[in-house]
Amino acid sequence: MTTIKLIIEYEGTAYAGWQRQPYHSTIQAALEEALFKITQQHIPMVGAGRTDSGVHALGQVVSFQSGRSLAATQWASALNAYLPKDISVLSSQQALDGFHARFSAKGKIYEYRITLQSSRPALDRYRAWHFPYALDTNTMSQAMREFIGTHNFTSFRGQRSQTINPRCTISHFSLCSESTELTIRIEGDRFLKQMVRALVGTLVEVGQHKRHPNTMRHILQANDRQSAGRTAPSHGLYLTKVLY
Repeated sequence: MTTIKLIIEYEGTAYAGWQRQPYHSTIQAALEEALFKITQQHIPMVGAGRTDSGVHALGQVVSFQSGRSLAATQWASALNAYLPKDISVLSSQQALDGFHARFSAKGKIYEYRITLQSSRPALDRYRAWHFPYALDTNTMSQAMREFIGTHNFTSFRGQRSQTINPRCTISHFSLCSESTELTIRIEGDRFLKQMVRALVGTLVEVGQHKRHPNTMRHILQANDRQSAGRTAPSHGLYLTKVLY
């Protein structure tokens, strides 16, 4: 059996997230259905991260095993022939023995995109959070520094999370502001359910001067989701890269 590694991108608007669910369209289900049409076998696919409903990906990594005599680089074009247009396999290659898209990952990079234009966007209505109010990006950047390092992120964990270990290490947290577009980038070894969106929602409140940057450490120490800010909408979030 050969282990194949895929790098895929998708627009998550029409899907209930990565993970296969009964009665819902998911990214995993679409990929596995395309794979079945090629192999006539039900082969499970593993994703590096279980993105939520509406979340997008520019560099999701997927792995699966197959005994089919197809060159590793040909899996991309073969799968794309059967996938819907909002999911694309960017590349395929043979992975080392023992490679697992999820458990072999050392970290992930996410981006969150906010549009600050006054009028509602048409093209980016499902690809960025429309927030038509001024934000103080200097205070937001100041608050971001409080999250660098290893912390207990229980205060930023979504409900019904099954993760036992709430400690994550954030190595990079920054924002880039250009005209009416704001992009927040975060890199870490692991992330809790809805953690990035909760961080963004809290930072936006800092940018509105509803919270002081120095209160971030107190929110972390509270270990209480109610102490942090709102959860930002899913459609502004992108999984951009998985680190191995």
